[in-house]
Amino acid sequence: MTNRIFAAVAVLVMGVALAACAGGRTRVESDLAIKGAPDWVNEGVQALDNRGGRLIHGIGSAPKMPDASLQRTTADDRARAEVARVLSSFMNVVSQDYIASAGYDDGSVEERAISRQIDNLTRLNMSGTEIIARWQDRRKGDVWSLAELDLKRVQEIVRNSNLMNEGFVNHLEMHGETLFDRFINERN
Repeated sequence: MTNRIFAAVAVLVMGVALAACAGGRTRVESDLAIKGAPDWVNEGVQALDNRGGRLIHGIGSAPKMPDASLQRTTADDRARAEVARVLSSFMNVVSQDYIASAGYDDGSVEERAISRQIDNLTRLNMSGTEIIARWQDRRKGDVWSLAELDLKRVQEIVRNSNLMNEGFVNHLEMHGETLFDRFINERN
């Protein structure tokens, strides 16, 4: 009996996976539909290009807690963590583009070094991430925070960092905006 259940679950999982592959890129509705919430809460984490610049937005929330300060700090930290996750993905795109354009035949050593540098850089950039909004759901008591990091700030930190490979720094400076635009399009 257990083997039949396992086989049925395996077939179901494979069917869902094949349907997802056949259907092309999955689109997920980004509206959380929280009634009365600001648009940024319902839109979620994003990389965007607007009049304000090329930005990474991270959204974090914290459930109702007895300590309001701890609740805000928790929501802020979660929003910053989302920015770090998106920034890390973007920096990986930049590093892959850099390694490919630099023509390294065996880029494994270079790639590992840059990967370590990106991890350090992501931590540095978190100091440049700002909490630009907070909202509290009066019904549930949840607090939501919106963190923002501008690509110009990332480039400035990379430029002033002695942690990064000089070729990578130059590559980000020259191609960062184009790669960010491509990154945005791939995410949407």
